[in-house]
Amino acid sequence: MKVYVSADMEGVAGIVHTEHTSRDGKEHERARKLMTHEVNAAIEGALEAGAKNILVNDSHGTMRNIIPEELHEAAELVTGSPKPFSMMQGIDSTFDAAMFLGYHARRGTYTGVLEHTYHGGVISDVHVNGKAMGETGINAALAGHFKVPVVLVTGDNTVTEEARSILGFVETVTVKHGVGMFAARCLSPPKARTLIKEGALKALRSMRKFKPFRIEPPIKIDVSFINTGMTQMAELLPGARRINGRTVSFTSKDYIEAFKALRAMITLAGASV
Repeated sequence: MKVYVSADMEGVAGIVHTEHTSRDGKEHERARKLMTHEVNAAIEGALEAGAKNILVNDSHGTMRNIIPEELHEAAELVTGSPKPFSMMQGIDSTFDAAMFLGYHARRGTYTGVLEHTYHGGVISDVHVNGKAMGETGINAALAGHFKVPVVLVTGDNTVTEEARSILGFVETVTVKHGVGMFAARCLSPPKARTLIKEGALKALRSMRKFKPFRIEPPIKIDVSFINTGMTQMAELLPGARRINGRTVSFTSKDYIEAFKALRAMITLAGASV
């Protein structure tokens, strides 16, 4: 069994503030350890379920957060950025299952801890074929393009609810309940790791129940930006079309092309900041 892991930081137990998640934050080193240990818990569960090959992609910020020397030796690590597939670098059709660890809710979600969508300083909202999508849906669809099902999502209660609403049948582990954007009621890290290990084991032992999340073409991505200056930059992407003051639309027959267009628009918009 071959397992893919996309690991973010905002949804890790005990992490609630930018002082945890920012590279220069006072508590970032502590947060790196918390993140690495939750990833290790999922790896342990995957190994117990029979996984023989595990690839972990560091998917937060600079994507240099997981501590290599503390990562379980059974896994390989994709670290650093930029990467062509960003949070999903390394995914392909050879994997049997994908797991999203430490994920957070999409931008604007009520009581979502550290909620945002890909780039909090640029994106206001993303709709794919008319449905609001956060990182969970956007990334699951990329896995689905390769016919890989997402079997486990961990994070706060808002992202696990979001995962179930978009993916349908998926194993989830809630490690904290949001009180607000920068506050949560958290499980102890050891308890969270125990539940994540159990969740990974349970999910991978029930593989036949999961189906890839696929978005059928044509694929239309509408990206709303925080201000019109960002929108003006994003519409420079060939094929992009501005549909109102803050929203740019891109349509493709191929999800990979649409995904790359989204990333390019984010980069262009960010250049105006």
